[in-house]
Amino acid sequence: MNTVENEFLLTAVGLAGPAPQGGATSWAAGVLRQGIMAGRLPPGTRLSEARVSEVLGISRNTLREVFTVLGNENLLQRIPNRGVSVARPGADDVREIYRVRLALETSALRWTAPGPQPGLHAAVTAGRAAHRRGDVGGMADANQRFHRTVVELAGSVRQNELMSRILAEMRLVFFSMRQDPSFHAPYIDRNARILELFERGSREEASVQMHRYLEDSRHQLLTVLEGPGAL
Repeated sequence: MNTVENEFLLTAVGLAGPAPQGGATSWAAGVLRQGIMAGRLPPGTRLSEARVSEVLGISRNTLREVFTVLGNENLLQRIPNRGVSVARPGADDVREIYRVRLALETSALRWTAPGPQPGLHAAVTAGRAAHRRGDVGGMADANQRFHRTVVELAGSVRQNELMSRILAEMRLVFFSMRQDPSFHAPYIDRNARILELFERGSREEASVQMHRYLEDSRHQLLTVLEGPGAL
């Protein structure tokens, strides 16, 4: 187990407390998923079955169930003769992720009744504050909060759960951008523009702007992964 993994697990378990009776699989999956979403378990981190089960206080059989759950969410991968590690999303993963995001986020803006959105304002404010500090991680966190809150506009538990899984994958995709403020910064003002359009009742235009925003973001990521000719 590497230092990052060991430190995160010890801290996370200390904060979460012991696994609940009858809910160990869901609890442990949540601990590891949160570590990935928070950037504490970066792509390629190898997860020692013996050590992880010991620190989480669960059996190896339960941990294997956890690995299966997170593998199905594309957050972990099992490599023959090398064990389980945090996934490294590729270009095809990015394309699929953005297909889902385009459906979820544009429809939430298009079909939700406009009104004051303090959660979206808070995300924009946090993003601008992080930009002033030069805090790339803070900008990424604020941006993810904005998009999560957009999907929450639809009021669907299932869509919220799907978006949580998508954002965990996005954290892995964005890991290569973690020191590049130029990637995240331009999207802060675009978030603010989409929010302004939505609150004044221009739902269709807000949806169109989100569509363009996500296509631009997808293209930037694919350019990094595949080169300038990527689509």
